[in-house]
Amino acid sequence: MLLQIAPGVLVHQSALLQNNTLVVQGATGVLLIDAGITDSEMRCLAADLRELGQPVVAGFSTHPDWDHVLWHPELGHAPRYGTARCAGIMAELLSQPDWRTQAAEGLPPEIAGAVPLDLFGQLTGLPAGTRHLPWDGPPVRIIEHPAHAAGHAALLVETCGVLAAGDMLSDVLVPMLNDAASTDDPVGDYLVGLTRLEEVADDVAAMVPGHGSVARADQVRARIILDRAYIHALRDGTTSADPRIGPAAQPGWEWVSDLHEGQVQSLARSRQDDGPSSSALRMP
Repeated sequence: MLLQIAPGVLVHQSALLQNNTLVVQGATGVLLIDAGITDSEMRCLAADLRELGQPVVAGFSTHPDWDHVLWHPELGHAPRYGTARCAGIMAELLSQPDWRTQAAEGLPPEIAGAVPLDLFGQLTGLPAGTRHLPWDGPPVRIIEHPAHAAGHAALLVETCGVLAAGDMLSDVLVPMLNDAASTDDPVGDYLVGLTRLEEVADDVAAMVPGHGSVARADQVRARIILDRAYIHALRDGTTSADPRIGPAAQPGWEWVSDLHEGQVQSLARSRQDDGPSSSALRMP
């Protein structure tokens, strides 16, 4: 089901991980941001778009995690974009003979057989420094940053102030650090990403995270503050009072506490070894 959150902008949310697909209406069709995640959900999305009389004319993946690079034949064959880094990571994976096995290994067991992989990760990388998405619709600004995953980008629909934040600013997931294979400073990179999003916060009327609920303008800075406090606690090795972990976690999201503990332990080992850190239990 599509939910309108601003003029010409709608959201479709998955059942399992509350993945949000953003639909932006243009002159000749729609832009899909982070289409996913199961076969039935993408078929439903395609049917909803047909009912609206809106073909898909462009796609964009905010980053190269499995649940953000999916696609379905019923969505058509429009160009699917990502940052150059994001598309490069996907191209490298797809060049490996066992890429399908590698992709399948990261899927939650509850939906492993229901996630279509035939069009997985087939992205066109935009040249470094590209500021706006090339499509026939409202201006969509690309905000690339190093937080969470290599090649991550947020998109700002400038005419209505809707920000697609990717896997940032969630109300159900704590910030997830990038892994050591991509960066020597995951904490610093995450703080840079938060700053980049904060720089456009005054232009945001609604923010759609990769997972969780939509935040309105007066909630966006509060989520940035919460995420920054969480990252500072990780960096400093102090106890976090973040409501997304522990007894205050939303029902069904208790496993986020395990993810948090994995990050705490990983950074603790890094401080002992005085070497690069990594995030454990990378999900979703």
